[in-house]
Amino acid sequence: MGEPSREEYKIQSFDAETQQLLKTALKAPSLECTVACFETEDGEYSVCQRSYSNCSRLMPSRCNTQYRDPGAVDLEKVANVIVDHSLQDCVFSKEAGRMCYAIIQAESKQAGQSVFRRGLLNRLQQEYQAREQLRARSLQGWVCYVTFICNIFDYLRVNNMPMMALVNPVYDCLFRLAQPDSLSKEEEVGGPSPGTSTEGCRMDSPAQLCVSPLLTEVDCLVLQLHRVGEQLEKMNGQRMDELFVLIRDGFLLPTGLSSLAQLLLLEIIEFRAAGWKTTPAAHKYYYSEVSD
Repeated sequence: MGEPSREEYKIQSFDAETQQLLKTALKAPSLECTVACFETEDGEYSVCQRSYSNCSRLMPSRCNTQYRDPGAVDLEKVANVIVDHSLQDCVFSKEAGRMCYAIIQAESKQAGQSVFRRGLLNRLQQEYQAREQLRARSLQGWVCYVTFICNIFDYLRVNNMPMMALVNPVYDCLFRLAQPDSLSKEEEVGGPSPGTSTEGCRMDSPAQLCVSPLLTEVDCLVLQLHRVGEQLEKMNGQRMDELFVLIRDGFLLPTGLSSLAQLLLLEIIEFRAAGWKTTPAAHKYYYSEVSD
């Protein structure tokens, strides 16, 4: 997995102070200087977007070095800021994994530490343990949390493998989404915070065609299985079998399930049966049905 481009980081919805905090955390001496201000020969201030070694116009003595050191910020605070915002904004929660991955890489390169990752996982565990209370208090917060933890599972690696510590928590969240009371709940949540752009969001499944950026719990279930289902099955195939028993039972619910929810459940059942791939015929059928 390559390092993502900085243009993709969804940080523009934060206030200025928090944006600076996140940008600082994303920097390491080996990375490009993209936020440090420097004075050019004509007295103008601008932003250096080249590496230090290649930037002939950068005056190191005048470079604002406070922006270049991830250790200069409280990385546990950064982790909490990202989680807090992810629980409020489902658009951000779908992209935050890239940001977390980059911060972990930057911290590791600079000091060989894992303060941010430890803080992130501790906070995820806290929210996981209180997931039923979260769902009862805020359906949006719950859907955003599931989106976020699946996103983190997708990006974070240990020895180039998904983190085992996240496998069962992710499964437990998906099992909760597959319960009858979740499948039949048609409340839509997850609109972006004011100022948040949805440009560049990945189209993971037909669920996004009709509800983006709003999601029901069924939409969330299907989207996350499109994203991490294959990885999860490789880590624990038995639990995936059990999850799809629930999904098939849900598809056959006598009442309470909308026609769209049935369509999405059928699509994910066929998606898995085809080896976690969408056949051309299935793509044409499901995307046309949802669009109509």
